[in-house]
Amino acid sequence: MTRVIHTGDTHLGYQQYHVPERRRDFLDAFRQVVEDAIDDDVDAVVHAGDLFHDRRPSLTDIMGTLSVLEQLDDAGIPFLAVVGNHEAKRDAQWLDLYESLGLAVRLDDEPTVIDDTAFYGLDFVPRSQRDDLEYEFAPHDADHAALVTHGLFQPFDYGDWDAEEVLTASSVAFDALLLGDNHAPGRQEVADAWVTYCGSTERASASERGDRGYNIVTFDGEVRITRRGLDTREFVYVDIDLGPEEGLDRVRSQVGQYDVEGAVVVVGIDGDGDPIAPASVEEYALDAGALVARVTDHREFAAETGETDVSFADPDDAVTERVRELGLSEAARDIDETIRASKVADANVTSAVEQRVRDLIETEPESLSAGDGADQPASGTAEGSESTETATDEPPTDSSPADAEARDGEDQSSMEEFI
Repeated sequence: MTRVIHTGDTHLGYQQYHVPERRRDFLDAFRQVVEDAIDDDVDAVVHAGDLFHDRRPSLTDIMGTLSVLEQLDDAGIPFLAVVGNHEAKRDAQWLDLYESLGLAVRLDDEPTVIDDTAFYGLDFVPRSQRDDLEYEFAPHDADHAALVTHGLFQPFDYGDWDAEEVLTASSVAFDALLLGDNHAPGRQEVADAWVTYCGSTERASASERGDRGYNIVTFDGEVRITRRGLDTREFVYVDIDLGPEEGLDRVRSQVGQYDVEGAVVVVGIDGDGDPIAPASVEEYALDAGALVARVTDHREFAAETGETDVSFADPDDAVTERVRELGLSEAARDIDETIRASKVADANVTSAVEQRVRDLIETEPESLSAGDGADQPASGTAEGSESTETATDEPPTDSSPADAEARDGEDQSSMEEFI
């Protein structure tokens, strides 16, 4: 029997809402996973990618992760992992550093056998490169086999990678696909194997309303998957549908019904009523002890001044609608998705766009032609996976690409410098 913790999408180093406490929350959640593994004496911790939020983690984040992995190593529990899209570098990966220190195993096409189960790994692969994959894995003589990888897979919603194709094309018969990338947990049976997401360990987006946690996977003649929650910082969601003539007082009254001490407060406003300045609600929640407060007014108020229409609707919706009207080519919409609304961390955007353009020139030059017009939908993002939030919420990273470069001389460190 082999019993492992399946976790992923820990996004260490993410200073969400630009608040240092949130950065610590992500490390604390990962530490909880490791402490649970030690207390339960599991056979391994399997990480399905996006250990770090960014490919340029700070030295503080590197050392914090090191201390947690040392706890696991002291308990004699191996840490098996793959590289996700957020942390991926062109050359050596941070996971390689921890492997060189004896604190991790970077899974690949060779089996890593834990008791009676062989574990294989496949790092995140961009869509443009998946057609070239052959899914060739070295044979094993264990009783079970599992593939650990990172991506959005069908048959789950928003999947762009076919799990059934992976399972049927692979040279090894897998009993399970242990996945990362989708921050919502889930499992389905595909081609006689269990395909499962563990979900993220902390809320990387206010849209991730469900409790955070991880999977416990047992291989013992069959595959059994159970779920365990984590004690993470509370998010208080206040959804308000205002009636006619209702306004700020009603919103404050609704927020006041919750204990918001130390919490992230997310207020959504719909319905009728008066226009409300989000700052007035946020200030009220902060005075009540909230760590962070964010307000999104989903209503639209237009005020015409001369020839200019001023709209107070959701800015992200406005941008999406405008992109839809531009009639961009398929390639342009794809690049827009990468820059504006994808799961790519800010510090990775430049290299991701450069690589995507090269791929398009080489393999899909026809996609660079003009689009069909305004009926073409704009690219979107997958709910439950790491994505850009609206301007009234937080951005996906705590810095722009330029900011990330500027930090290299401060708390940032390359792998070579660290070694």
